Amino acid sequence: MLMRTDPFREMDRLVQQLSGTSGTWSKPSVMPMDAYRQGDVYVIAFDLPGVSTEAIDIDVERNMLTVKAERRPAAETDSVQMELSERPLGVFSRQIVLADTLDTERIQADYDAGVLTLRIPIAERAKPRKIAIGGRSGRKQISG
Repeated sequence: MLMRTDPFREMDRLVQQLSGTSGTWSKPSVMPMDAYRQGDVYVIAFDLPGVSTEAIDIDVERNMLTVKAERRPAAETDSVQMELSERPLGVFSRQIVLADTLDTERIQADYDAGVLTLRIPIAERAKPRKIAIGGRSGRKQISG
């Protein structure tokens, strides 16, 4: 149902994790995700712990889904002396090409416990359906 748009994106994500660099607006970090089909709905779940809903931006244009988020430091005053900082900060982004069989007009988004969950229904035209056979005596007619 989806395709990765950049085969080197996972390598960038690993390099960023190992080097401890944060994402910027010009070069955002990749956010981890799971994607699966649940009945007639395609579900994509993104890990965004510590990100407020106001800092999450979801766009869809045709079949390109873009999710961006930003996590800022919790303590932004000069009187705070950071002793340890391991949680990734900065900008996170993910672009996903959605299949034409998904109904991008009816995407639902929920955010709970640091997980952004998108539910995308399978389009009616993509669901299996029975084809009635017409013609004389219910026989299938084949013209050649």
